Amino acid sequence: MKTRNKILIGICNLLFVISLQGQDLHFSQFFQSPMLRNPALAGLFEGDVRVQAVYRDQWNSVTTGYRTGSLSGEYKTPVGTGDDFVTMGMQFYYDKAGTVAFTNTQILPALNYHKSLSTEKSKYLSLGFMGGWVQHSIDISKITTNSQYEGMGIGENITDPTYSYIDGSVGMSYNSTLNNNENNNFYIGAAYHHFNRPKSSFYKNKNIELNPKWVFSGGLKLGVNDYSYITIQGDHSRQGSFKETVFGAMYGFKFGEYVDKDGLAYAIHFGTFVRWNDALIPVVQLDYNPFSVSFSYDANISKLKPSSYGRGGFEISISWKTKLPDRSNPYINPKF
Repeated sequence: MKTRNKILIGICNLLFVISLQGQDLHFSQFFQSPMLRNPALAGLFEGDVRVQAVYRDQWNSVTTGYRTGSLSGEYKTPVGTGDDFVTMGMQFYYDKAGTVAFTNTQILPALNYHKSLSTEKSKYLSLGFMGGWVQHSIDISKITTNSQYEGMGIGENITDPTYSYIDGSVGMSYNSTLNNNENNNFYIGAAYHHFNRPKSSFYKNKNIELNPKWVFSGGLKLGVNDYSYITIQGDHSRQGSFKETVFGAMYGFKFGEYVDKDGLAYAIHFGTFVRWNDALIPVVQLDYNPFSVSFSYDANISKLKPSSYGRGGFEISISWKTKLPDRSNPYINPKF
């Protein structure tokens, strides 16, 4: 029985690695890693410079935990004498998953051009590109298969546990204020990831490609009064035969001695997101200019709930943003 269980674990880990060729990984706090959603969402924040970090730990109750980290940076600069601007970004991504230690490392520069559509209010159409180096690896010594118990070795034709490729994404987004009220904003966007269809196989099979992925995004921020607001955000993605929908809302309010229209105060946000047919995700976020810290936890509601005891993944994110003193144009600071 112990031998059979080890064989099943080995098969499951191999299937897990293979399945990752067809579906990208994700964060529950998707709104804290905008370039992974759509490179055209880079720069849609109030300020000129932003750095964000996200860490995720999940599935410890089922198998060896999956640990994912993201670090991104964005820098905005005006173009010409009008209200257009460019966002230059860099996205770092690291993931280590499962018993076979499947590791995914990505270094992805990004560039997003924001075209102003109005001289009276913040209204932009953006076109973004992101692409760079990706590496996948596994620890062959941790793979267990039936062949090993029959004296034939691992029985898998994996000659190199590491491979890499160049990946690329393109996206567009539109954002604007509502009814000329700078406290009410929205954005919509669509992105096409892996448009170059990179080869992705430990078996060096040139016929195996990473499936392209469509991501459709949207968000709405509405001021309730001078000190509180509601933020609604969501993504719908499709990759091969896989699809995912995640959405939710957060209520935020400012407090403290220095509350003013520029948000130079403490702010706390409470909300819940849903990954459809998978997880319920409560979120708490604390802001104090220029920092923001968010905590979330996935409560599993999928078919895996009996095995996971309802436990999913824990996430924490940290964001820092600032305005540069030599910038006076308010249109390069969309408030979202």
